[in-house]
Amino acid sequence: MGPHPAVAAIRLAVRRVLHDVLTDHEQRHPGATGATRPLVLVACSGGADSMALASALAFEAPKLSVRAGGITVDHGLQPGSDLRAAEVVTRLTALRLDPVESVAVRVGRDGGPEAAARDARYAALDEAAERLGAAAVLLGHTRDDQAETVLLGLARGSGIRSLSGMAEKSAGTGSGAVGRYRRPFLNIDRQTARKACMVQSLPVWDDPHNADPAYTRSRLRHEGLPALEKALGKGVVEALARTAQLSRDDADALDSWAAQADTSVRDDAGQLECAKLYALPPAVRRRVLRRAVVAAGSPAGSLFARHIEEVDRLITGWRGQGAINLPGRVEARRQGGRLVIRQG
Repeated sequence: MGPHPAVAAIRLAVRRVLHDVLTDHEQRHPGATGATRPLVLVACSGGADSMALASALAFEAPKLSVRAGGITVDHGLQPGSDLRAAEVVTRLTALRLDPVESVAVRVGRDGGPEAAARDARYAALDEAAERLGAAAVLLGHTRDDQAETVLLGLARGSGIRSLSGMAEKSAGTGSGAVGRYRRPFLNIDRQTARKACMVQSLPVWDDPHNADPAYTRSRLRHEGLPALEKALGKGVVEALARTAQLSRDDADALDSWAAQADTSVRDDAGQLECAKLYALPPAVRRRVLRRAVVAAGSPAGSLFARHIEEVDRLITGWRGQGAINLPGRVEARRQGGRLVIRQG
């Protein structure tokens, strides 16, 4: 008799990702011996999604000669968070993951509480992955998380890249960071992960922040999505997740087009020519402009659609306006038929 369908589903998802990690590892380290088996870490909060992920990793990794470890991040935002982190370490150790660590972080205030906590968490995961030499870090984001991310992007009006949600594979920072983060559960719903924990008798912790209406994502999860499903019927989560994949494919294609167009709109000195920029389709032109602004020193995470629209008006609605001030002390101005973007 095979495992419960929920357990089988999560194990299959993890197995596929581990095969992908092994392929990438072999390409980066041709001729590597068994002594250099890749290390894969699971980021685990103790919640149902990440505990299901940890259990699947612990089951599948030995069969593929992959070393499996775990990291839990203590954000210090709730009383007793250090005890909770220690408890997660105990659970991961019981799954025979090794190494297992708890990392305490200090959460700032930039961008609001949710964004600040996320930034601190990823910084800690990047540091741990670098220090331990991990080939990948697995994250427990589910299809439901993907649907919420798409809706948040839609509400911000940030364009097709925001609608593409979270990627199955994304980069971290530091050396060897390409494809560091893997999300095996983006095609698995939250209920399946919870069911997998229940049938395996895995203890889980429900973070009270996930039910706190003070947080935007919590309101969306407990009020917004249920209201949409009531109005539109079941299948909203699946449709939003499908929208994310279609949007990602489109956004990737446009990004590739913009990268190729970038050299064709510059003069011999490398300056952007306004007339050539004007001739590009708007979606491609704005991507070229964004690339140029980021290259000049503007932080990508602080650069929003409205900033690029203002720069775009220097091309499409030129009326002699002055310089546009952008995040990172970068300014863009039109000068002699050229678009000059630099830190001031």
